[in-house]
Amino acid sequence: MLVVAIALVAADGRVLLAQRPRGSRHGGLWEFPGGKVESGERPEAALVREVREELGIEIDPRDLAPVGFASEAEAKRHLLLLLYRADRWVGEPTALVADRLAWVAVEAMPALAMPPADRPLVEALARPLDRP
Repeated sequence: MLVVAIALVAADGRVLLAQRPRGSRHGGLWEFPGGKVESGERPEAALVREVREELGIEIDPRDLAPVGFASEAEAKRHLLLLLYRADRWVGEPTALVADRLAWVAVEAMPALAMPPADRPLVEALARPLDRP
């Protein structure tokens, strides 16, 4: 299963995370917003669609930069999660699907409860933000 996710990066460097709805798989855990890529859909188009549906914002696909990917074996399927980052969007992110949203410093993310596939992406996201 191919899934895309977004790291929306604010001007101060904090990243938007969504808390999965209680009662869902991984309910209550924090994740990068996103969702499944539909058959025949390009990952970038899927991500633009997903952030519109989940956050109520618009992103130009040209503003998406790939960060990394994670591969996670699940019970009956294999998950491939592609993470992109963006620092420009139109609108104010709103929790349309998630229980809530939070702007979190990358350094604080390892302390949060997150789904297994999101964990390695935190490390991938931190690398380009490191400063010599």
